[in-house]
Amino acid sequence: MENLMANLETLVRETHKSETEVMALALQAGLRQLVRELILGRYLRGGVSRGEAIEAVGIDWVELAEKQRDAVMEDLAWAMKK
Repeated sequence: MENLMANLETLVRETHKSETEVMALALQAGLRQLVRELILGRYLRGGVSRGEAIEAVGIDWVELAEKQRDAVMEDLAWAMKK
């Protein structure tokens, strides 16, 4: 908690925004991240199409999720050979 307060103080000081504004921006950013993770999880589990995922979060995030999934699958395949 101490670190969070220090980060908040730093952001307030360096952005010249009020504590309320910084907290509102942090909430918005956090919610965007949570929704992005939800959509990408649905996509990787087959719940939404690739096109829907791209429309919702953008091609860069979809491609990153695919690369991460592929890397995990390669690691699992390697571990299963041992």
